[in-house]
Amino acid sequence: MASTTPARTRGMTGIGRVLVIVYGIMALAATGRSFVQIVREFDDAPVAYTLSALAAVVYIVATLALIFSARPTWYRVAWVAIGFELVGVLVVGTLSLALPSLFQHPTVWSVYGIGYVFIPLVLPFLGLWWLVRHRGTAS
Repeated sequence: MASTTPARTRGMTGIGRVLVIVYGIMALAATGRSFVQIVREFDDAPVAYTLSALAAVVYIVATLALIFSARPTWYRVAWVAIGFELVGVLVVGTLSLALPSLFQHPTVWSVYGIGYVFIPLVLPFLGLWWLVRHRGTAS
């Protein structure tokens, strides 16, 4: 008897599934945060709140790219999204410490994601590590 459950995405087990779940949670959290910030207080800190919205988009794209990373195009998209996330959290995190006047209102990536228990700092390293370990499955 044939199974009626959809086929699993190749390579999406263990840490890959955990990464997808965490990226999905970050996507929801960053989207919700940026939406509220933009609707309520955009004029107070347009750069900070735009960066929060950008982080939300990056988390959404990274989540989708990891889900479909067995496909070569999505695998490359995952590299770009997670690489961009890493650069973003390092640059914004550093600037928020070095020039706090730029970030009087926090973003998702301020102080390396302190408002999210530093998950934004750790997550891209785990994501890139997972992509390196699974590069053979994206062919």
